[in-house]
Amino acid sequence: MRKLCKAAAGILSVCILGVLSLAIYTGNSLPDKYYIAEGEQLTIRSPFSIYPEAENTLLPIEAYSVAGNTYSLQLRMLGAVSVKQVQVQVVDRKSVVPCGIPFGIKMFTEGVIVVGMSDVDTPEGLMNPAKQCGIQIGDIVTSINGKRVESNEQVGALVQSSGGVPLNLTVKRDSKTFSALLTPVRSSIDGQYKAGIWVRDSSAGIGTMTYYDPKSGCYAGLGHAVCDVDTQLVMPLYSGEIVRASISGISPGHAGTPGELKGMFVESSAMGTLEINNETGVFGKLYGSYPYHQPVQMAHSYEVEKGPASILCTVEGETPSLFSIQIDRINTSSDAGTRNMVISITDPALLAKTGGIVQGMSGSPILQNGKLVGAITHVFVNDPTRGYAIFAENMDNTLKSVASGGALAS
Repeated sequence: MRKLCKAAAGILSVCILGVLSLAIYTGNSLPDKYYIAEGEQLTIRSPFSIYPEAENTLLPIEAYSVAGNTYSLQLRMLGAVSVKQVQVQVVDRKSVVPCGIPFGIKMFTEGVIVVGMSDVDTPEGLMNPAKQCGIQIGDIVTSINGKRVESNEQVGALVQSSGGVPLNLTVKRDSKTFSALLTPVRSSIDGQYKAGIWVRDSSAGIGTMTYYDPKSGCYAGLGHAVCDVDTQLVMPLYSGEIVRASISGISPGHAGTPGELKGMFVESSAMGTLEINNETGVFGKLYGSYPYHQPVQMAHSYEVEKGPASILCTVEGETPSLFSIQIDRINTSSDAGTRNMVISITDPALLAKTGGIVQGMSGSPILQNGKLVGAITHVFVNDPTRGYAIFAENMDNTLKSVASGGALAS
């Protein structure tokens, strides 16, 4: 009897440990904060039955469901097991215009980015002044001798005119700023003074606009940051603009080789500002209204489902078309970043044209159940029919800072 009780206790302990482990795993896979529309209640999509319980049990959840309110919920599973506490912010249900149109991006950096190092051949041998004073690839030089630098040409002129006298550089690396004393050296090849670095001051390319807000006139696009092609670091935005663009050709994608939409800027005059470049995309304000489609409601992350959906994207000219996709996986955890969904292209026409997701399609809006749920961001290199997508809700959290007149950010 004692052995039977001990065995039963052991089994019970294992079961309890299993339930607790499941609760921890489930809690880690859910976000810490939810946004819900006014008058609605939070529903958790999970393989397990999870229900929210108000922290203040004296009032029903409905009492808090007014835009602007924030409240806490305790999520529980299997009847009583606590999963985690989450914050819920009540917001107005937003309507936006899905776009799917190509647009040209022109941006200038804050300072110049160090994208390469190059030793200088001097009478004393090979030297690299930048490396010797501690500068690294990816650093941003914002000023030289107290003068703000904004172009490659400006940096080259200051280095050349130094005559070998040390230059005081202000450098940004990640979130830190420091000074570096760089002494240019004279090249024995052309007699020019050099710093031993390659720098970049601007970037241009074509992407897809995801949506715009007809109330604020602000737009969101790409779903990921514009990064330097050499360093893969986010380009630090100083100023920029967007222009109309047109798709003129396609290089289809194949396993191991990403494809590309080939396009051109249609006109030089800007169609809007470029004010933010960060991991959730590029954002700014349009100079006019662009009613490509009727407004749709923006879905909150908890409303997105696995299953059929559609994307709007342009594969020829400037007019977007609707194509079918499948949402294969959803990741709502707080540490998911911009990889909130895994999607597959299922539309035969799009697969025939592009082979799947190609460069330039980033930002293509994803529609499901009549709502905007997100945007394509990346392709799987070894399987171009599949890729990642970001929640529209995450992009909109950034867009709000543009609409409220926030400062330029990167």
